[in-house]
Amino acid sequence: MEFAVIQTGGKQYTVSKGDLILIEKILGEHKEGDKITFDHVLLVDNGKDTTIGAPYISGAEVKGTITKIGRRAKVLVVKYKQKSRSGWTRNGHRQPYFQVKIDSLK
Repeated sequence: MEFAVIQTGGKQYTVSKGDLILIEKILGEHKEGDKITFDHVLLVDNGKDTTIGAPYISGAEVKGTITKIGRRAKVLVVKYKQKSRSGWTRNGHRQPYFQVKIDSLK
C-alpha cells in the first residue's frame, strides 16, 4: 500500500490515495471542488522502497480535492480569577477546516 506523510498547517498527516482528511484552513480564496497540491512531502513509501526527505522530498507532491469547507464544533474558553471578584469570562471559538480527498501521490 502506497502512502505519504505531508505537512500542512503546522501538522503532519499520513495519507493514501482515496483518504479523506481534515486540515487547517489554507490562506487564499478557495471553494468546494477546487484542486489543491501539497508539495511539503516528508516521506513516501510505495510498499518496497521508502524515501525520506531532508526535510522535504524535492519533486514529490500529493494532489487532492476540497470536498467540504466548514467549522469544527465550538470550544469554550473559560477564565476565572480566584479572590478577585472578577467572575467568569466565557468565550467560544470554532476553528475553520477543509475536508480534502486525496487523489494522487507522485
